[in-house]
Amino acid sequence: MDRSPIPLWRQPAFRRFWLARVLLTSGYQIASVAIGWQMYALTSSAFDLGLIGLLQFAPRALLMLPAGSLADRVDRRAIAAASMALQALVAAALLAASLHWGLQPSRALLLAASVAIGAARAFDTPALQAMLPMLVPKAQQAQAVALSSSSTQTATIVAPALGGFAYALGAGWSYALNAATDTAGIVLLLGMGALPAMRQRAPLTLHAMLDGVRYIRSERDVLGAISLDLFAVLLGGATALLPIYARDILHSGPWGLGLLRAAPALGALATAAWLGRHPLQRRAGAVMFGAVALFGVATLVFAFSRALPLSLAALVVLGAADNVSVVIRGTLVQLQTPEALRGRVNAVNALFVGASNQLGEFESGVTAAWFGAVGAAALGGIGTLLVVALWMRAFPSLLRREQLLRDAGG
Repeated sequence: MDRSPIPLWRQPAFRRFWLARVLLTSGYQIASVAIGWQMYALTSSAFDLGLIGLLQFAPRALLMLPAGSLADRVDRRAIAAASMALQALVAAALLAASLHWGLQPSRALLLAASVAIGAARAFDTPALQAMLPMLVPKAQQAQAVALSSSSTQTATIVAPALGGFAYALGAGWSYALNAATDTAGIVLLLGMGALPAMRQRAPLTLHAMLDGVRYIRSERDVLGAISLDLFAVLLGGATALLPIYARDILHSGPWGLGLLRAAPALGALATAAWLGRHPLQRRAGAVMFGAVALFGVATLVFAFSRALPLSLAALVVLGAADNVSVVIRGTLVQLQTPEALRGRVNAVNALFVGASNQLGEFESGVTAAWFGAVGAAALGGIGTLLVVALWMRAFPSLLRREQLLRDAGG
């Protein structure tokens, strides 16, 4: 007699998926805290912090096309589990190095680990994103996108702080925790059960691999949303500079770095929870542009802050604003993309996200080496505001878009 759909959290497959994403992101965030702090302790180089981001991004760029095609051919759950297994092995290698050499594995080993992590993420990201619409009814997919985003943000709140406190006990503790979270995620994914069979499988040809690129180019609003996020975070992201701020500007140590890394996710989680219960109903495009502009302003506040509470508050606002863009972009990609193309489209989307995050870290490291950490963060905030102004002129249909899901029912 009750025709309402079963709440997402009461659906076992979605619940396992959500928890697996929490564990995957937790492992990645713990590794990021430990590798970033170890690298800066070892070299005191802003450039090396940026180089970590570049080396995580490069494999994603090189593997984008085969990763997307693979996600449209084989069990997406198995792809994600294999990726987590590789990340667990990387954590085990760093654990062994930390136990053998104390707190300072070599610079070369940390950079090699970054490459391996980037290669693993190239495959798990499109597989997991393309898996989500297979798990829930179509009527709940917009809500599922927002709640899926909340899984990432939940992990990004808790895991960096855990990683920072674990690192204070010894770097090996961070890597042991990283390996444990990845292993638990594998168990959850493999216990999920078989996914629905794909109606058709992508051929392994270059033309088919490029279908995701062609699809995004043909969808003007999707292209605008993805590229806005790309360039705004590419210029405005200050994640790579957090070890410098924690040690040299805010004088807070590893525990402060963990809090700084967690702060954006706290704001993002609040946004994801709100949008999960109250999806955008009107002025979606204007809200998105306004949120990205707020991201730029928050970056400027963080750049000039010298007090840890103000810096944390700025990062909370930054994360909340950024997640509006994440949810809008994710909803457009997931609901407007045909099922047979989701792996390849999500691979392109993941490349854009990786470019904005990992390549943005490299950009921040380079500019910090030139202008100092404060100058680099400030230039990033100004650059974000300029991108917003340019994209409002370049994508007027996205700016005027009222209903986020106006085409979802077709």
